[in-house]
Amino acid sequence: MANSILETISSEFASAAEKVGSNVVAVQARRWMPTSGIEWKKGVVVTVHHGVQRDEEIKVLVGAGRAVSAKLAGRDPSTDIAVLRTEEGISGALQLGDSTSLRLGHLVLALGRTRRGDLVASSGIVGGISGEWRNRQGGQLDQHIRLDLALYPGFSGGPLLNARGEVVGINTRGLAHGRAVTVPVATVNRVVEELLEKGRIARPYLGIAMQPVEVPENLRSKLPTGTRAALLVMQVENGGPAEKAGVLLGDVIFEVGGKKVEYVDAIQDALATAKVGDVLQVRVIRAGEIKPVSITLGERAR
Repeated sequence: MANSILETISSEFASAAEKVGSNVVAVQARRWMPTSGIEWKKGVVVTVHHGVQRDEEIKVLVGAGRAVSAKLAGRDPSTDIAVLRTEEGISGALQLGDSTSLRLGHLVLALGRTRRGDLVASSGIVGGISGEWRNRQGGQLDQHIRLDLALYPGFSGGPLLNARGEVVGINTRGLAHGRAVTVPVATVNRVVEELLEKGRIARPYLGIAMQPVEVPENLRSKLPTGTRAALLVMQVENGGPAEKAGVLLGDVIFEVGGKKVEYVDAIQDALATAKVGDVLQVRVIRAGEIKPVSITLGERAR
């Protein structure tokens, strides 16, 4: 009984590797070590940003001995995603799965290609999974999927397959201090769409530098209940969104979008779900008085 179950699992993983493997490529866009990638749709290859060190003369290996030329369409360092356009289609349509169906301990399969174009695989389990994750680069991922498997050199940029053989994300070691994580399909789709359209990800920003401070007791009665700390504006960028809205050096921001802000992370959380052109409603303490400020978010310079 045990043998038949193992044989079934082995056969299904082998079939999945063979089927999806036709879309998996080796990307030659940096010295020494290529990375993996996958044809997301016809003529569009998704790989990792940290594996693309040049914009031109990029080669994509499709199996052993076959190479096609590619050009960089765009990149997003914050999610470690880069998108390439190839001169021709590589394989058939990709079967994408829903990463939200993954559970802790689920069996998964990572695919990649070697520098010679040979298809390789690594199996393991989902070692950790949670909801939305903002990484240290400032990127917002729809899920935090941590892998408990060997992500060998060159595997970054390759796909993660669930037990049904569906692609549920792109694997990378470039987002969590070398730890193997997966960028989920929903995030990849969102980033790919914008990179193909604009060549970049438009990141909103305020144009100020802040630090947490304790709110004086004589002002706490004017603020939302329980407010003990806020953010002191230490610098205002000339011509930036905050300056245009009238934010001044020395203002103390205590509320953004109707929510208390006591740490800079709270500002980053608000920006993570905002878009360039959105209006952010902010309340500040200025000379002992409460002032409302409406900031139209600008695009962070590249």
